[in-house]
Amino acid sequence: MSTAVGRIAALVALVVAAVALILIFSGNGDEYEVTAEFENASQLVTGNEVVIAGEPVGTIKEIELGDDGDALVTFTVEEAYAPLQRGTTATIRSFSLSGIANRQVQLTLPAEGDSKQSYPGGATAAGDDIEDGGMMTQAETVSEVDLDEIFNTLDDRTVRNLKKVIKGLELSYDGVGEQANKGFRYLNPFLSTSRRVFGEINSDERALEALIVDGSKLSGALAERAPDLEQLVGNLNRFQGALANQKQSLSEAVAEFPDFMRQANTTFVNLRAALDDVDPLVDASKPVATRLQPFFREFRAAAADAVPTVRDLDQLVLRPGPANDLVDLNHLQPAVTEAALGSGSPECAENPNDPGDLEAAADDDFTQGAFGEQICALKDGRPSIAFLRAYTPELVGWFDDFSGHSGTEDANGGIGRISLSLNTFSPSTPDLPGFLPDLFSDAGPLSPSDSFGGLTTDLDQKCPGANERNPGDDSTPFTENGELDCDPTDVPPGP
Repeated sequence: MSTAVGRIAALVALVVAAVALILIFSGNGDEYEVTAEFENASQLVTGNEVVIAGEPVGTIKEIELGDDGDALVTFTVEEAYAPLQRGTTATIRSFSLSGIANRQVQLTLPAEGDSKQSYPGGATAAGDDIEDGGMMTQAETVSEVDLDEIFNTLDDRTVRNLKKVIKGLELSYDGVGEQANKGFRYLNPFLSTSRRVFGEINSDERALEALIVDGSKLSGALAERAPDLEQLVGNLNRFQGALANQKQSLSEAVAEFPDFMRQANTTFVNLRAALDDVDPLVDASKPVATRLQPFFREFRAAAADAVPTVRDLDQLVLRPGPANDLVDLNHLQPAVTEAALGSGSPECAENPNDPGDLEAAADDDFTQGAFGEQICALKDGRPSIAFLRAYTPELVGWFDDFSGHSGTEDANGGIGRISLSLNTFSPSTPDLPGFLPDLFSDAGPLSPSDSFGGLTTDLDQKCPGANERNPGDDSTPFTENGELDCDPTDVPPGP
């Protein structure tokens, strides 16, 4: 009886052990696994932890080499966190400063509201499950970059200079450790916000590429205007120096600034109400604003072309030195005005035809000024101008003689009217004996009525056109109905 009971107990124990083994192996087969594709394994080994928020949730099961030279890392995740969702990021990190295989895979679960993107397996949005045995692409993984990888990219000279920088940082923090620790308290928020900023920048690659290209164009444009930038920096330096020289005035201005802002606050409050009144004007200006665009486009080009003109005008208006700009010319205007205006109203001759009146009204000291003298000269010259006006044809004919042509032409050829005028000192009897009288004899000069051999004297009142023959209508000589002071009988002899 006891033998049978023992056999039954042994059989039951064997069945229980078999069931336990089955449960154990079946449990291992159902464990949730994911394979992540990393750029490199970053010194991972099998058995390294997989953590979420610092809590271990799985282990590294296998590390294989992919077809493209990447690392395929297979790891498990506990049931409480399985299955993982698309948008989860797997990052290889170090969990200590130094050690052997001190690596772990940190999983960052997606936050609500993550932007949509394309994932393997047909998933198109964060939150879709990653099936058991699924893949995480390199877009969802981050490999660790070791310091030695960075240092290996540097040449010897850069490494030596980097050592000097590190030693210099040691010296700069010597004695200010407490202050530096206070500053490091804000480093973590700064880095986390910077990560978000760079994440946003990286999310729109086209915009980032456009920014880089535009930045390159801007740098090129600045390089082309290097002399202008040099002048700008120099002018800013002088500007800052001028401000530094006015420290007292700036201090007084800053002291008065609070009172100014209190007064300006009332003005700004009233301005807010005024803006409502300006709204109709803005609405009415909108249609015109579109039409002004072509005008301002042309005006911008004109303004650019006007820069040299304005620069030259600035030199013309005011420049260092005496008597060399418009300001100095303006200072000379009072003296010029006094010379031009003189003592006041000009006093001219009442009767310009009377020589005595002209002589009595003469301003020998020129106290009437230049304008007064010109007015009197024009008034006094009117009789002479009126007299000479009738002789305009003779004047034009005189000018015409300078062109090499005189007289006119007819069927017989060219002809010309010539009149010879001699003064009393031209002819003499020793040269022309028996032809001209002796003008220097005791009998004295010839009388106006004397005529010898066609020679006539004292003919000094010729009328306009006196050298022309009368065509029969008595139009020559011209006397303006007897108004001209001339002798119409003073004409050349002959038919």
